[in-house]
Amino acid sequence: MIFTRKQRKYLSDWAQSLEPWTPGELPRGRRYVKLNTNESPFSPAPGVITALQAEAAQLRLYPDPACIALRKSLAELHGIKPEQIFVGNGANEVLAFCFAAFFAGATVRGADISYAFFHTLARLSATTYQTAPVLSNFSIDPGSLCGGAGVVLANPNAPTSLALPPGALRHIAENCAAHGSVLLVDEAYINFGGESALPLLDTLDNVVAVRTFSKAYALAGQRVGYAMAHPALIEGLHKVQKSFNPHGVDRLAQATALAAISDTAYTERCVAAVRAARLDFSNGLQEMGFSVLPSDANFVFARHPNHQGEALQASLRGQGILVRRFSEPRIADWLRITIGNNEEMGKTLNALKSMM
Repeated sequence: MIFTRKQRKYLSDWAQSLEPWTPGELPRGRRYVKLNTNESPFSPAPGVITALQAEAAQLRLYPDPACIALRKSLAELHGIKPEQIFVGNGANEVLAFCFAAFFAGATVRGADISYAFFHTLARLSATTYQTAPVLSNFSIDPGSLCGGAGVVLANPNAPTSLALPPGALRHIAENCAAHGSVLLVDEAYINFGGESALPLLDTLDNVVAVRTFSKAYALAGQRVGYAMAHPALIEGLHKVQKSFNPHGVDRLAQATALAAISDTAYTERCVAAVRAARLDFSNGLQEMGFSVLPSDANFVFARHPNHQGEALQASLRGQGILVRRFSEPRIADWLRITIGNNEEMGKTLNALKSMM
């Protein structure tokens, strides 16, 4: 939609300065193999549907704004206290509240190739966002993030799929603590690999680990995310939330999240299946000459030395397969490919073979 200059003038200078984050394509009409938004290839746990049906009759009532039942269950799952958990409408909202609570008006550091939404959140919260370049193999040098500023990381990283080596998070967190700043870790893909920041909460009060129900729990459509941190930091998140959306997470989202985490065996089977498919798919790509980074996520990051990423993405789309590509020069020829079910991954390999 094109607006006239007169219409745009009604926007505040702040609103006009924003540069929104662009999510992966959500197709309408044609049916695609959708490997561009890192969703689960599996249905949610069977109990989720039952929970939806049971809760539907209560939709006339406001939800519990404190998410007490869900926080208690998450605390049991992770071996921490309920007051160390904050629940929001998806991990992106939780991250936004974290930027507002811990970094607004200050400076935060992160890797130059990472989750692009961090840049958007920095602008939204008037945070100065400094970036440190990843190494030539796309790994993150922990030392490059140390200093006086807070730090924000995705671990495993997106879109590269790489996880930090053991001990790196503690090194960064302790450096942040020495300067009175926070380490914020987006752990959207931690179920599929990598070392979590969660154990750091036992000894450090400046670490925040954010997780989502969208990936391993197959609840992307429900929008549930949560943060784990020291109670004082969690209280700060509640203060921000109550200043923005006092009613918090809706009833259906809370009920389905509770049902999902109650069936750990189902989640573990799904995660194991994704890992197995990830290995098979990576091997298939390498047999065709692709370079594939060692993935700890539910996607792979790959490029072919003889083919431009844009051309490969367009050709796959023409064959009904959506994958993600980013325009930054260092990664423009790389494709981020979500791990789907075996049939979808086989179709994708065959499609790529036809282009070689």
